[in-house]
Amino acid sequence: MLARNCPDAGIALTANARHLHRLKNRIAIPHAAAFDSRVTLDALLQPGDDSSRWSNDHAARVQGQVIDVAYARPEATNCFNPCRRDIHIVIANRNGAAKTEQVVVEVTPKVRESAAQQGIDWSEQTLQAQLVGHWCEFEGWLYFDAGHAEESENIHPQRAGNWRATAWEIHPVTKITVIR
Repeated sequence: MLARNCPDAGIALTANARHLHRLKNRIAIPHAAAFDSRVTLDALLQPGDDSSRWSNDHAARVQGQVIDVAYARPEATNCFNPCRRDIHIVIANRNGAAKTEQVVVEVTPKVRESAAQQGIDWSEQTLQAQLVGHWCEFEGWLYFDAGHAEESENIHPQRAGNWRATAWEIHPVTKITVIR
């Protein structure tokens, strides 16, 4: 299956990178006390340096309009395996929102495999068909993706090439509910 032969730490040269990869590859379902109720889509979109606004140790529940669903590039977290890629789900407050008003939530290969074992299809094709254009709620672990901070509006306002509002993500997503 997808999760075999790639450790939770992925391919990493430093202890810090291994730690961050393990956070991205979590499969534990967050318990009720782990959720930070301050985290909403509007809060994620609030301007200003948000690098320490929340904690990677907490979970979040966020609702938004799904703009796009697509595979991410192969990365060290998933051993650069082209068959083991995260799925980016882009959400916003409304259709037509600028990229700098969009938030990324991610479904990981390990969580997809866990869902499949429960009879749930979280493949890219199925998520595209079921989610794009719909208002949905996503639950999972908060993660500040420092690798994308330079490309986020909150860290570098008005920078050409910004393609997201914030480097904060729900990564991994552990629950998806279509609201409407």
